[in-house]
Parts: sequence; C-alpha cells; structure tokens
Amino acid sequence: MSLSIADKIREWGVVPVVVLQRAKDAEPLAEALCDGGLPCAEITFRTVAAQEGIHIMAEKFPDMLVGAGTVLSRQQVDAATGAGAKFIVSPGFDAEVVDYCLGREIPVFPGCVTPSEAAQAVKRGMQAVKFFPAESFGGAAAIKALSAPYTGLHFIPTGGIAPENLEKYLGCSSVIACGGSWMVKGNLIEEGKFDEIKRLATEAVKLAAKIRGAKGGEL
Repeated sequence: MSLSIADKIREWGVVPVVVLQRAKDAEPLAEALCDGGLPCAEITFRTVAAQEGIHIMAEKFPDMLVGAGTVLSRQQVDAATGAGAKFIVSPGFDAEVVDYCLGREIPVFPGCVTPSEAAQAVKRGMQAVKFFPAESFGGAAAIKALSAPYTGLHFIPTGGIAPENLEKYLGCSSVIACGGSWMVKGNLIEEGKFDEIKRLATEAVKLAAKIRGAKGGEL
C-alpha cells in the first residue's frame, strides 16, 4: 500500500516553503533538497516563475514531492496540477477551492486556524490541514486546543517557524510536519548557494527526527 501525501510529509517532519523568483533555479534547488534528504517542496504560487518551476522539478525529479502553495482559485489549481504539482496548499479555508480539489481527488491542505474552519474540514472527511500563520494565531498552544475537540484532524503549521521553535510544534502529536523557509531562503537561492541549502535541509530533517525521538509526539 502506497503512502499518502500526508504520510510522506510526516516522514520528513519539515516541508520547505519556497518563493521561486527565477525558473532557472528550480532544477539546482530540487537537486539540493533531494541530496539533502528532503525531497519535498511547497512552491508558493505567487510569482511568475512558480508554474514553470513546478514543471521543471516534477519533470527532472519525478520522485520528488512537489506541491503548490498560496493557491487561491480553481484556475490556479488547474495550472499547478497541470505543471505537475502533487498537492495543493491554500492559506485559508476556501470552500470552493477545497471542494474542487476533493472532487478531483487532488490532495489539498487548506489553512484552518479556528474551530469553524476545522469543523468544515472534518465535515468533508479531511484528515490534515495547514495552520497558518502559526505564530500569529497562537502557535502550538492553539493547535493543542483545536486538537481536543477535533481529535482526528492533523496539522501542518507554517508561518514564523524556525529551528529555534520547531520543537514545540513537533512535540504535538496532531502535528505531522512543519512548513518553513529557513532552509530555502530567497537570498540563498538567488545567490546560487545550493550547497548551503543542501546542508540546511539535511540539518532540518535530522533536527525533526531528533525532536520526534526525544518527545515521542506527546500533546
């Protein structure tokens, strides 16, 4: 039985959130992440290079888990999946986008930070959602509070997360992984520092594994 997208993301514990300004950087970036043991990327769909970048990554690295983030419309869902995106992430819970993806069996992780949004996700049979912006909306404490009534719902917190606070999120059993950009910062990509990105990706995966091993995912 093949692993679901959420299961694969859980294995790494972190998801690189990439703002790609130039499509030409997609291939060396993907190579750096794969070589660093983190063959995954959420390419934010807010730059002109995003769609082509996803296409390049999906074509050159077919085993890599490449998704599209900041997806705000059905048209963007079509563009992203047409380019090869294997999952969709949206910053908020847009019922139209969510239902469109679910109807086409496209893995989607909408943003949920309130009980009402969580309820909408559970109503649709969803098991994992994004929690964004994590630090601004109460952080790990808010996720723990939401997890109490919605025990079957899992979260991918993103926004303000770095190595320094990764532990408090991954220590929650309802968190499957954390999205972050510290290993794929824009200046590192633009300056071609892909060896540094590889190093940071390796460290991120190791840190996530260490935290999970020490904490055991307790709520």
